[in-house]
Amino acid sequence: MRRDPSISLEMTRLVEPAPFEEYKRSSLMMRYNTFILFGAPGSGKGTQGKTLGTIPRLYHCACGDVFRSIDTRTKVGKAFLEYSSKGRLVPDDITVELWREAINAAVEAHKFKPDIDTLVLDGIPRNLGQAKIMDDMIDVKKLFHLACPDRETLFYRLKKRALKENRLDDANEQVIQRRLDIYEKESRPVLSYYSQELVTVVDATQPPAKVLLEILQSVNDGVYEPAAV
Repeated sequence: MRRDPSISLEMTRLVEPAPFEEYKRSSLMMRYNTFILFGAPGSGKGTQGKTLGTIPRLYHCACGDVFRSIDTRTKVGKAFLEYSSKGRLVPDDITVELWREAINAAVEAHKFKPDIDTLVLDGIPRNLGQAKIMDDMIDVKKLFHLACPDRETLFYRLKKRALKENRLDDANEQVIQRRLDIYEKESRPVLSYYSQELVTVVDATQPPAKVLLEILQSVNDGVYEPAAV
């Protein structure tokens, strides 16, 4: 019995992946070109991240926003809730998987186009464990260390922000000190994990506009061309 070639052709068309499905599959498999904003709590990572995210071809992803928008109906969302609701430390693999789901959702929503956009991360990786897990997911092009050795400045910024957002518990000096201690113990080692050629140190005690300018100069490899008048 001979097969009708028109039927075979039609079946091929039915199983052929749509262009967007091919794009999505390749996007999920690729390592994302990435800039990391790194620094102690109060160093201004969120402020710089939000501003950079308004620039075309840069996509800002703040880990804090990911946690605040968790869908607790998903498997990984339920796992996160299981730990966080009991005040337990969320394992690194669950944290990274939550981040990955948020990025995948951004790709599907066409907010993040990994073939032409650079990812700007803020708040992740937070420790060496997360950095190692994410090695297969991100291709770090630059890490901006927003350095603020003056702890009094960080105390002032964190307390001011907590009071402004009406988070009185976070304004407690013991709470602030604990956050800074955790950063020194768990987060700071991440700086040594990446090649020092990728690290750009920026003085975070400067006005935000000056910090942004230094970041942009580094992104452009030191070339800064003012707009023509």
